[in-house]
Amino acid sequence: MKLTVIGFWGGYPKKDGASSGYLLEHDGFKLLIDCGSGVLAKMPHVVKPEELDAVILSHYHPDHIADIGVLYHARLIQSFLVGKLPVLPIYAHREDQAEFAKLTHDDKTRGVAYDPTRTLEIGPFKVIFLKTDHPVPCYAMRFEAGGKSFVYTADSSFKEEFVEFSRHADVLLSECNFYSNQSGKGAGHMNSKECGIFARRAEVKNLILTHLPHYGNIDDLVTQASEEWDGPISLAYEFMAVEI
Repeated sequence: MKLTVIGFWGGYPKKDGASSGYLLEHDGFKLLIDCGSGVLAKMPHVVKPEELDAVILSHYHPDHIADIGVLYHARLIQSFLVGKLPVLPIYAHREDQAEFAKLTHDDKTRGVAYDPTRTLEIGPFKVIFLKTDHPVPCYAMRFEAGGKSFVYTADSSFKEEFVEFSRHADVLLSECNFYSNQSGKGAGHMNSKECGIFARRAEVKNLILTHLPHYGNIDDLVTQASEEWDGPISLAYEFMAVEI
Protein backbone atom coordinates (compact mmCIF):
# COMPACT_ATOMS: atom_id res chain seq x y z
CA MET A 1 0.00 0.00 0.00
CA LYS A 2 1.02 3.58 -0.58
CA LEU A 3 -0.42 6.46 1.45
CA THR A 4 -0.18 10.06 0.23
CA VAL A 5 -1.29 12.98 2.38
CA ILE A 6 -3.20 15.64 0.43
CA GLY A 7 -4.64 17.69 3.30
CA PHE A 8 -3.98 17.48 7.03
CA TRP A 9 -5.28 20.61 8.77
CA GLY A 10 -8.02 20.35 11.35
CA GLY A 11 -11.25 22.35 11.07
CA TYR A 12 -10.36 24.39 7.99
CA PRO A 13 -7.39 24.75 5.63
CA LYS A 14 -4.49 26.90 6.67
CA LYS A 15 -3.33 29.38 4.01
CA ASP A 16 -2.54 27.51 0.76
CA GLY A 17 -3.39 24.20 2.44
CA ALA A 18 -6.21 21.68 2.67
CA SER A 19 -8.12 19.92 5.41
CA SER A 20 -8.48 16.14 5.60
CA GLY A 21 -7.80 14.14 2.43
CA TYR A 22 -5.62 11.07 1.92
CA LEU A 23 -4.94 8.88 -1.09
CA LEU A 24 -4.46 5.16 -0.49
CA GLU A 25 -3.20 3.02 -3.40
CA HIS A 26 -2.59 -0.67 -3.95
CA ASP A 27 -2.34 -2.74 -7.12
CA GLY A 28 -3.27 0.32 -9.20
CA PHE A 29 -6.49 1.01 -7.25
CA LYS A 30 -6.85 4.61 -6.04
CA LEU A 31 -9.00 5.28 -2.97
CA LEU A 32 -9.54 8.79 -1.59
CA ILE A 33 -10.14 8.85 2.17
CA ASP A 34 -12.14 11.96 3.11
CA CYS A 35 -12.41 15.00 0.86
CA GLY A 36 -12.16 18.19 2.89
CA SER A 37 -11.83 21.82 1.91
CA GLY A 38 -8.97 22.47 -0.51
CA VAL A 39 -8.42 18.82 -1.39
CA LEU A 40 -9.51 19.20 -5.03
CA ALA A 41 -7.05 22.06 -5.55
CA LYS A 42 -4.19 19.92 -4.23
CA MET A 43 -5.19 16.50 -5.51
CA PRO A 44 -4.08 16.91 -9.17
CA HIS A 45 -0.46 17.00 -7.94
CA VAL A 46 -1.00 13.37 -6.93
CA VAL A 47 -3.98 12.00 -8.86
CA LYS A 48 -6.46 13.44 -11.35
CA PRO A 49 -10.13 13.50 -10.27
CA GLU A 50 -11.05 11.24 -13.19
CA GLU A 51 -8.47 8.65 -12.07
CA LEU A 52 -10.05 7.92 -8.70
CA ASP A 53 -11.63 4.49 -8.30
CA ALA A 54 -13.54 5.19 -5.07
CA VAL A 55 -13.95 7.56 -2.12
CA ILE A 56 -14.68 6.70 1.51
CA LEU A 57 -15.84 9.19 4.14
CA SER A 58 -15.44 9.02 7.91
CA HIS A 59 -18.16 11.57 8.74
CA TYR A 60 -19.96 14.64 7.45
CA HIS A 61 -18.16 17.58 9.05
CA PRO A 62 -17.15 20.10 6.34
CA ASP A 63 -13.42 19.71 6.90
CA HIS A 64 -13.86 16.10 5.74
CA ILE A 65 -16.44 16.45 2.95
CA ALA A 66 -16.45 20.08 1.75
CA ASP A 67 -14.98 19.25 -1.66
CA ILE A 68 -17.29 16.34 -2.50
CA GLY A 69 -19.47 18.69 -4.60
CA VAL A 70 -16.34 20.05 -6.27
CA LEU A 71 -15.24 16.49 -7.05
CA TYR A 72 -18.59 15.89 -8.75
CA HIS A 73 -18.13 18.97 -10.95
CA ALA A 74 -14.58 17.89 -11.81
CA ARG A 75 -15.87 14.48 -12.93
CA LEU A 76 -18.71 16.14 -14.84
CA ILE A 77 -16.40 18.47 -16.77
CA GLN A 78 -13.85 15.73 -17.43
CA SER A 79 -16.58 13.51 -18.85
CA PHE A 80 -17.01 16.10 -21.62
CA LEU A 81 -13.26 16.47 -22.15
CA VAL A 82 -12.06 12.87 -22.01
CA GLY A 83 -15.26 10.89 -22.48
CA LYS A 84 -17.76 9.14 -20.26
CA LEU A 85 -16.38 8.14 -16.87
CA PRO A 86 -17.55 5.26 -14.70
CA VAL A 87 -19.80 6.20 -11.78
CA LEU A 88 -17.60 7.00 -8.79
CA PRO A 89 -18.72 5.17 -5.63
CA ILE A 90 -18.57 7.25 -2.44
CA TYR A 91 -18.76 5.02 0.62
CA ALA A 92 -20.22 6.58 3.75
CA HIS A 93 -22.53 5.85 6.68
CA ARG A 94 -26.28 6.48 6.62
CA GLU A 95 -26.57 7.90 10.14
CA ASP A 96 -27.14 11.35 8.63
CA GLN A 97 -29.53 10.52 5.81
CA ALA A 98 -29.72 14.09 4.49
CA GLU A 99 -25.95 14.28 4.03
CA PHE A 100 -25.74 10.76 2.61
CA ALA A 101 -28.32 11.66 -0.04
CA LYS A 102 -26.06 14.45 -1.31
CA LEU A 103 -23.38 11.98 -2.38
CA THR A 104 -25.33 10.79 -5.43
CA HIS A 105 -25.15 13.13 -8.43
CA ASP A 106 -26.65 12.06 -11.76
CA ASP A 107 -24.49 9.31 -13.23
CA LYS A 108 -21.22 10.78 -11.96
CA THR A 109 -21.10 9.87 -8.26
CA ARG A 110 -23.13 7.45 -6.17
CA GLY A 111 -23.42 7.18 -2.41
CA VAL A 112 -22.86 3.64 -1.16
CA ALA A 113 -23.75 2.95 2.47
CA TYR A 114 -21.26 0.93 4.47
CA ASP A 115 -22.35 -1.21 7.39
CA PRO A 116 -19.85 -0.37 10.16
CA THR A 117 -20.54 -3.69 11.87
CA ARG A 118 -19.16 -5.63 8.89
CA THR A 119 -15.89 -5.74 6.97
CA LEU A 120 -16.11 -3.84 3.70
CA GLU A 121 -14.19 -4.76 0.56
CA ILE A 122 -13.24 -1.89 -1.78
CA GLY A 123 -11.00 -2.97 -4.63
CA PRO A 124 -7.97 -4.68 -3.02
CA PHE A 125 -8.72 -3.26 0.45
CA LYS A 126 -10.49 -4.80 3.40
CA VAL A 127 -11.90 -2.08 5.63
CA ILE A 128 -12.89 -2.53 9.28
CA PHE A 129 -14.71 0.22 11.18
CA LEU A 130 -14.80 1.56 14.74
CA LYS A 131 -17.22 4.26 15.83
CA THR A 132 -15.30 7.15 17.37
CA ASP A 133 -16.09 9.60 20.16
CA HIS A 134 -17.00 12.75 18.26
CA PRO A 135 -19.97 15.17 18.32
CA VAL A 136 -21.41 13.53 15.17
CA PRO A 137 -21.34 9.88 14.02
CA CYS A 138 -17.81 9.21 12.80
CA TYR A 139 -15.85 6.06 12.00
CA ALA A 140 -12.19 5.16 12.27
CA MET A 141 -11.02 2.73 9.61
CA ARG A 142 -8.49 -0.07 9.46
CA PHE A 143 -7.34 -0.88 5.93
CA GLU A 144 -5.65 -4.18 5.11
CA ALA A 145 -4.06 -5.23 1.81
CA GLY A 146 -0.96 -7.10 0.73
CA GLY A 147 -0.35 -8.36 4.25
CA LYS A 148 -0.06 -4.81 5.63
CA SER A 149 -2.36 -2.69 7.79
CA PHE A 150 -3.08 1.02 8.03
CA VAL A 151 -5.33 2.70 10.61
CA TYR A 152 -6.94 6.12 10.19
CA THR A 153 -8.55 7.38 13.38
CA ALA A 154 -10.64 10.08 11.67
CA ASP A 155 -11.85 12.48 14.40
CA SER A 156 -12.13 11.30 17.99
CA SER A 157 -11.15 11.76 21.57
CA PHE A 158 -9.19 8.79 22.86
CA LYS A 159 -11.21 5.66 23.56
CA GLU A 160 -10.02 2.35 24.95
CA GLU A 161 -11.30 0.39 21.95
CA PHE A 162 -8.72 2.11 19.73
CA VAL A 163 -5.93 0.00 21.24
CA GLU A 164 -7.08 -3.42 20.01
CA PHE A 165 -8.50 -1.92 16.82
CA SER A 166 -5.04 -0.60 15.92
CA ARG A 167 -2.96 -3.45 17.32
CA HIS A 168 0.32 -3.92 15.39
CA ALA A 169 -0.73 -1.57 12.57
CA ASP A 170 2.10 -0.80 10.18
CA VAL A 171 1.01 2.85 10.09
CA LEU A 172 -1.27 4.70 12.50
CA LEU A 173 -2.54 8.00 11.08
CA SER A 174 -3.91 9.63 14.20
CA GLU A 175 -5.66 12.91 14.61
CA CYS A 176 -3.81 15.26 16.98
CA ASN A 177 -5.74 18.50 17.29
CA PHE A 178 -4.48 19.51 20.75
CA TYR A 179 -1.21 19.92 22.63
CA SER A 180 -0.38 17.79 25.67
CA ASN A 181 -1.43 20.46 28.18
CA GLN A 182 -4.90 20.69 26.64
CA SER A 183 -7.92 18.42 26.78
CA GLY A 184 -9.70 17.72 23.52
CA LYS A 185 -12.28 15.39 25.03
CA GLY A 186 -15.16 17.88 24.96
CA ALA A 187 -14.48 18.64 21.29
CA GLY A 188 -14.02 14.99 20.35
CA HIS A 189 -10.29 15.19 19.63
CA MET A 190 -6.98 13.83 20.95
CA ASN A 191 -3.91 15.57 22.27
CA SER A 192 -0.29 14.72 21.56
CA LYS A 193 0.29 12.86 24.83
CA GLU A 194 -2.70 10.62 24.20
CA CYS A 195 -1.42 9.86 20.70
CA GLY A 196 1.92 8.71 22.09
CA ILE A 197 0.27 6.50 24.71
CA PHE A 198 -2.08 5.13 22.06
CA ALA A 199 0.81 4.18 19.74
CA ARG A 200 2.74 2.52 22.58
CA ARG A 201 -0.19 0.49 23.87
CA ALA A 202 -1.30 -0.59 20.38
CA GLU A 203 2.30 -1.53 19.48
CA VAL A 204 2.10 0.11 16.09
CA LYS A 205 5.14 0.44 13.86
CA ASN A 206 4.80 4.08 12.78
CA LEU A 207 2.77 7.03 14.05
CA ILE A 208 1.80 9.97 11.83
CA LEU A 209 0.02 12.93 13.44
CA THR A 210 -2.64 14.69 11.38
CA HIS A 211 -5.71 16.98 11.71
CA LEU A 212 -3.25 19.49 13.11
CA PRO A 213 -3.97 22.74 15.00
CA HIS A 214 -3.49 26.15 13.40
CA TYR A 215 -1.66 27.70 16.35
CA GLY A 216 1.47 27.05 18.37
CA ASN A 217 4.59 25.23 17.21
CA ILE A 218 3.27 22.03 15.68
CA ASP A 219 6.71 20.38 15.97
CA ASP A 220 6.01 20.32 19.71
CA LEU A 221 3.31 17.74 19.04
CA VAL A 222 5.98 15.23 18.00
CA THR A 223 8.18 16.09 20.99
CA GLN A 224 5.26 15.63 23.37
CA ALA A 225 4.09 12.35 21.81
CA SER A 226 7.66 11.02 21.91
CA GLU A 227 7.70 11.41 25.68
CA GLU A 228 5.18 8.55 25.76
CA TRP A 229 6.48 6.36 22.91
CA ASP A 230 9.95 5.91 21.48
CA GLY A 231 8.89 4.65 18.05
CA PRO A 232 8.98 6.68 14.81
CA ILE A 233 6.65 9.70 14.93
CA SER A 234 6.15 12.31 12.22
CA LEU A 235 3.83 15.15 11.35
CA ALA A 236 1.67 14.82 8.28
CA TYR A 237 2.62 17.28 5.56
CA GLU A 238 1.44 18.09 2.07
CA PHE A 239 2.18 15.28 -0.40
CA MET A 240 3.88 13.16 2.23
CA ALA A 241 4.17 9.70 0.67
CA VAL A 242 4.49 6.56 2.80
CA GLU A 243 5.07 3.04 1.51
CA ILE A 244 3.25 0.66 3.83
